[in-house]
Amino acid sequence: MKLFLRLILILLVCLFSYLNINNTGYTQTLLHGSVEKVPDGFFGTWRVASKLLSSDSPEIFKTKGVDIWNLYTEANVIILSNPFSGANAQISINNAGKTFIQFSKTGKYDNKILTDKVSINIEGDNFSGTDEIKLETLSDVDGKVIKTQQANYAIKGERISGQDVIVK
Repeated sequence: MKLFLRLILILLVCLFSYLNINNTGYTQTLLHGSVEKVPDGFFGTWRVASKLLSSDSPEIFKTKGVDIWNLYTEANVIILSNPFSGANAQISINNAGKTFIQFSKTGKYDNKILTDKVSINIEGDNFSGTDEIKLETLSDVDGKVIKTQQANYAIKGERISGQDVIVK
């Protein structure tokens, strides 16, 4: 009987260890399409300037900003990280062409969900486009969306370093 209980205990410890390791909050989604569909010059480190075009809540969105985007792949997932803020998010490719790409990312912060939908045209070491932001506030009681705020930005990027991923 003791051996049986020990085996059950060992199995439970292994199961909980596995669940804990795989429940870190970081999920990987395979690329929609493939890296070959991403425009040349997309990957690398970019200085991105933004200017607010419109918003239903201008009091909470900055009128201008500058960020750093580091775009890279890790295990067939495209990651956008910001070394200044420490933000790190996987992105999903919605549409891509020779010099055009649309991607989105979603992150949850406390009781808010922030979704970015980015559309850019890449020309060499520069890009221009838009970033549509939706900020949803969730109820502490039932987790349902109780407020939605939106903003649209014009964005311009300048490559700081890095190069595109070479796919053979």
